[in-house]
Amino acid sequence: MSIFPDLCAVKLETTLSALELFERCQSEAYALFLDSAATTHEDAHYDFIFRAPECVIRSKNEQLTVSANSIAQLPKAPTHAAQMFDYAEQLMALTGHYNGPEHLPFQGGFAGAVGYDFGRCLEVIPEFNRDEYNSSDAVLAYYCEAVIFDKKRNEVWLVAPEQALKTQKAYWEQSPQSDSNTSFKLASAWRSNMSEAEYHTKFNAVQAYLLSGDAYQINLAQRYQASYQGCEWAAYKKLRASNNAPFSAFMRTPESAILSVSPERFLSTTGAGEVQTKPIKGTRPRYEDSSRDSASKQALLNSEKDRAENLMIVDLLRNDLSKNCEPGSVKTPKLFAIESFPAVHHLVSTITGQLKMGGSALRLFKGAFPGGSITGAPKIRAMQIIEELEPNRRGIYCGSIGYFSQHGQSDSSITIRTLLAENGQLYCWAGGGLVADSKADEEYQETKDKVSRILPVLTS
Repeated sequence: MSIFPDLCAVKLETTLSALELFERCQSEAYALFLDSAATTHEDAHYDFIFRAPECVIRSKNEQLTVSANSIAQLPKAPTHAAQMFDYAEQLMALTGHYNGPEHLPFQGGFAGAVGYDFGRCLEVIPEFNRDEYNSSDAVLAYYCEAVIFDKKRNEVWLVAPEQALKTQKAYWEQSPQSDSNTSFKLASAWRSNMSEAEYHTKFNAVQAYLLSGDAYQINLAQRYQASYQGCEWAAYKKLRASNNAPFSAFMRTPESAILSVSPERFLSTTGAGEVQTKPIKGTRPRYEDSSRDSASKQALLNSEKDRAENLMIVDLLRNDLSKNCEPGSVKTPKLFAIESFPAVHHLVSTITGQLKMGGSALRLFKGAFPGGSITGAPKIRAMQIIEELEPNRRGIYCGSIGYFSQHGQSDSSITIRTLLAENGQLYCWAGGGLVADSKADEEYQETKDKVSRILPVLTS
């Protein structure tokens, strides 16, 4: 039995870019753009546009709600958000038949955004901070319609229900409509939720936890906030042009907009169950002077501290992957590789695995969320300390945005370099992993480096 329509795929004839094509639906609730903006990056293969979902699963304060458009009857949904991914997997089994090219990465399925605070549903985390955001903790929407830009094949595909294919093809191939709502400006200066002195105090508290043996790495972040006026999509386009990040994304929900220029992959799976994660841990600033920039890059590569930080997270993620991968399949083919972005150089490792027989990308995601690169290690204790020390909840920051196709392929980001826009307020975060030999001044400066192509871009 299937509750979702049968799907097929057809090539689109368009000269527009994915960015230009998304313009026509960017104002719709649950419009989602997965944007591999870094054209030369090895992971910049596909752009995805999703719109008009068949059903939406939302989590807020550990409660689950489900809404649907035209589906007559959905299976009864659980009420506790911890079962969100289990329910999504139950619905995925009721997908319609797909009749299209097998190489397309999305063939109908779920996509959406999962905030860091969804982790409260999965682990025991104390509540020091109230939930001040209107946005859901997590949104997973089932999409039968997607536009896929294959940059390597130079092809554009439309996946849609068979009975709506002609109509949707005409929608996407029509001449672009001019958008009059393209202005954006900040209405206040950026302000942080902690001063430099307060950061130092919290840094010292982290050091006390590290020296007492509670944890061996803890991520500490500060949150910036400014009021704004205008169109969030216009702000995203400005950020995108300055950052060129391979895991960029824009998502609109009824309450908010998410603007992400993330450089980091969380998890990807192929239809054959091959798993990859690429944690980032280690950062140095970029410089216009080539010799100074090269020296900064080399300093990162040679840093024993940053390599140790990276290795801690590699070990954590190897353990997280092993929960849902075949024994002995988890490998680390790349350790301490340098990836360079407009604002910073990063130290990136690659971990791979093979899903267990009968396993799924949704189960893998649930078992590894939130990503260890933005919590610390051990993960649960680090999350408890983060909750105690950071003055506000993280919301979408350090969560994930991605897709899960019904045939097993998936890809998701870690939502660093990510902003939340709601109620005329814009929130942006920056943090870093602290270890015993970290230095407060250097770590504080690193948080500044990470948003050096975000805060000033939107201020100008």
